[in-house]
Amino acid sequence: MKKIAVVMSILLVLSFVLTGCSSPKNVPDKDASGEKLKVVLLIPGTLGDKSFFDSANAGLELVRKELGAETKVIEMGTDSTKWEPTFIDVSEGDWDIIISGNDTTELMNTLAVEYPEKRYINFDTFIEETVDNVYSMFYSTNEVSYLAGALAGLVTKSDIEIANKENVIGFLGGMDIPGINDFLVGYIEGAKSVNPDIKVIVSYAGDFGDPAKGKELGLVQYNSGADISFNVAGGTGLGLIDAATEKNGYAIGVDSDQAMLFKDSDPEKAAHIASSAVKRIDQAIFDAVKKHIEGTLEYGTHNSMGVAEGAVGLAKNEYYDKLPQDIKDKIIEIEQEIANGEIKVGTAFGVSTDKINELRESVRP
Repeated sequence: MKKIAVVMSILLVLSFVLTGCSSPKNVPDKDASGEKLKVVLLIPGTLGDKSFFDSANAGLELVRKELGAETKVIEMGTDSTKWEPTFIDVSEGDWDIIISGNDTTELMNTLAVEYPEKRYINFDTFIEETVDNVYSMFYSTNEVSYLAGALAGLVTKSDIEIANKENVIGFLGGMDIPGINDFLVGYIEGAKSVNPDIKVIVSYAGDFGDPAKGKELGLVQYNSGADISFNVAGGTGLGLIDAATEKNGYAIGVDSDQAMLFKDSDPEKAAHIASSAVKRIDQAIFDAVKKHIEGTLEYGTHNSMGVAEGAVGLAKNEYYDKLPQDIKDKIIEIEQEIANGEIKVGTAFGVSTDKINELRESVRP
């Protein structure tokens, strides 16, 4: 009996040891005990862009309202030298989940290793490599920009009031970097799919927070023959929308439904936004935190989401509804072809600078 008791004791101790050492990556810690979950969002810039960062903040608001979490947003500004101290401060604090985006990917992955008890969510990064306590996601921006390009290509050759005979459209990027050029690749491919002879004026502002620069570049585009242009420049692109309104052209917004942002405050401006290439960042952040609470979020993984998953798409609001029916029907057809894999959209990731230059030159007016 003594031998049996000893064996049973050893097995019992081993079971506790093994249980204590096992820490599944998708099992939440503090929130499972009934304590209020604490979630912080670190913005590598400032709010007010009516686009990317504001959409992320809207997701955090959903987390607070719908999931009952304690939340905080920290605007870290554009000086990247100040980001690391902020990341360290929140990592050493009592926050359970730390959320940030693409610009902080390398920093997040580095600090996640140093703070393994914390959980990190990267709401938009194309870098697939991650660590055990980081969940990252990416939106197929080339797919949604393919739709934006098709829309622009159809609008410019239509007989609607704003369309001219130049067959020229515009593209305004915040910076000449792969993440922005991924939009460009899809945009050009989509435009050429419905309008093979189309020309594209491509401009880069070198900044994501300078609306005055965006308006300046936008005016150049519209004065050079473009009747519709795509904003892929965050807050800078708000100036492009100003230019479209002033020159009686169309703009295509980005990340969020930008027409709805101006619907009440500036309805004239809203009416000059044909649609927006929407990344549903707010819903993605909410869904990720909800899965964390449920214990089903798979940390250590990277999730890519596109048209088929409903993660990206064109905003179809009251202004979009006013477009000719044949244009809207064609967009639906293209959406279905992307979703079922009939259309494979190119990407800027892994593509040389020379190839991107060749693409730009091929559509230069």
